[in-house]
Amino acid sequence: MDLTPYVDLLRRDLSSAAEVGGDQGREAARTLLVALEPAARLALMGAVAQAAAEISSELPAGSVEVRLAGRDLDFVVDAPPTVPEPPAAPAPPGPPEEADDGTLARVTLRLPEQVKKRAEDLAGDAGQSLNTWLVNAVRAATTSGGTDSFDPFRDSGRSRRGHSRMNGWL
Repeated sequence: MDLTPYVDLLRRDLSSAAEVGGDQGREAARTLLVALEPAARLALMGAVAQAAAEISSELPAGSVEVRLAGRDLDFVVDAPPTVPEPPAAPAPPGPPEEADDGTLARVTLRLPEQVKKRAEDLAGDAGQSLNTWLVNAVRAATTSGGTDSFDPFRDSGRSRRGHSRMNGWL
């Protein structure tokens, strides 16, 4: 970084201010400027070095240094190589399905004839018996949040009897 433009700007401003004092003011300013240039460079270097130190303290890693090269300043930025972030871990698996220990529970299910017929058709399309299809449907509904899509107690908007009405088949 070349400090000369900044020192020259200070010199011009001081010379302009000295014009008010006539010849005597200009001569005093010229003498002062000879001594002022090194002091101005040193003050600017101190400010730049302080800025580099503050930047370094804010960096999570690495640093910024200011080095003197003749009458100029050089910046040295030490930044560690960026390592790509590892991909996010896969979502944890859901709760393990209970082991099939061979015990079965018997359930009686009464369906309207039309619903039973539709269930039989769907089971046949899947190449399964009605019982196997129903077991798989219940298993799917009780794992992976499948029951959230149907709440028999939700208010369908058609009920005028209150919120305790149950929707579904009996």
